[in-house]
Amino acid sequence: MIAPLACVIPALDAAPTLPLVVAALREALAGACIIVVDDGSRDDTHAVARACADTVMRFERNRGKGAALRAGASAALAQGARAVVTVDADGQHDPWAAPRLVAALDNADLAVGTRARGAGAMPMGRRVTNALASRAVGAIVHSRVPDAQCGFRAMRRTVLERVRASGDRYEFETEFLIGAARAGFTIAAVPVPTMYGAPSHFRLVRDTALVVRAIWRQRAGAFA
Repeated sequence: MIAPLACVIPALDAAPTLPLVVAALREALAGACIIVVDDGSRDDTHAVARACADTVMRFERNRGKGAALRAGASAALAQGARAVVTVDADGQHDPWAAPRLVAALDNADLAVGTRARGAGAMPMGRRVTNALASRAVGAIVHSRVPDAQCGFRAMRRTVLERVRASGDRYEFETEFLIGAARAGFTIAAVPVPTMYGAPSHFRLVRDTALVVRAIWRQRAGAFA
């Protein structure tokens, strides 16, 4: 396993679920530095993070998942991480699947979790938008992309150093994936469990619009 390794967890109002996520990550990825970015939470997320994480960053107001991921990745690089795993704080990513993502970096630069989209595995609205976004991203990068929106990922330091994505919210992950592919980095798709239970902060209409806008902008750039 690549070391040193850091886990970046963007967290918004995640006090009930964050301790379990961090505890499982510590067992699944022994020795990894846990970095939590509190994205303007209104509950006890900041206090909970300080009690269980190694590094805690805090936004006074909500800035978005993309901004949190960018800040957490910068902190991980500053601490010397050679690879970074990104994990959601709401329990919708299974920490025990994280070692599979890290192991995929033996043959790839970026490993992206691939969730099942069958009926019952993912809410209908998310299933449709995920499928369409994945096809659109695949068309832009000329490669099959099974799950362009999954935030459960592992990546080598070099990817984070070279790829820039400007989006502050959920579009960040789509922009980052396209940027990595265009930069010539190899991308692996790793099956991960589909876990829905805790309410998602993904707002179907607004955040889907941001993702679509980001894809359209990248597509226009490809043919400019």
